[in-house]
Amino acid sequence: MPPSVEDRLNDIRNAILELETFLHDTDADRFAADRGLRLISERLLEIVCEAARHLPEHVKMEAPDINWRQMVDFANRLRHAYQYTETDIVWTVIRDHIPPLKAFVESQIRE
Repeated sequence: MPPSVEDRLNDIRNAILELETFLHDTDADRFAADRGLRLISERLLEIVCEAARHLPEHVKMEAPDINWRQMVDFANRLRHAYQYTETDIVWTVIRDHIPPLKAFVESQIRE
């Protein structure tokens, strides 16, 4: 049986919570200097993006401020063009794009 919408939402939330745990008290400089932390973060972001890719369109339409297409593109870059992944872009995604996604996912889970 394929994962349900609820499964996908929980996968996104759980990966974000793990990301927050790993990045607790981390700033951009430490993130840039710690390759292991970046690798863990990139893998968790891959999970977030892949689970989000499989959300139905009617769910995504409830969050028009989230750039779903850009999320898929970002995941593809992490997977297929990893050698060109720029640390500052990953940090910006974590800092600016993950919090609204987390809020949306948590509101969907509550409903």
